[in-house]
Amino acid sequence: MLLEALSSVILGLALAWAATRRLPHRLPARPLVLSTGAAGALLGAFLTHGALDAGNLLAVLSGAAVLSVASLSLLLRPAGRLRGRSATA
Repeated sequence: MLLEALSSVILGLALAWAATRRLPHRLPARPLVLSTGAAGALLGAFLTHGALDAGNLLAVLSGAAVLSVASLSLLLRPAGRLRGRSATA
């Protein structure tokens, strides 16, 4: 279980680092992105481990990657200015 947790945190940090290198203008501060990626991967590994049971490292890491990418996608900002007027204006 310790190997799964450590591997998932490293995977989450790698995915978050890749996101900050690829989309620096659409993401908030780097420490927030890195911590979100690691926390999302750790939560994904925990959920996958609980659902599938121990012994399947590849499945646990894929669950960690999915939840890490999903949590990182919530941090994305729009690419450009929003055009038009808002509905409340």
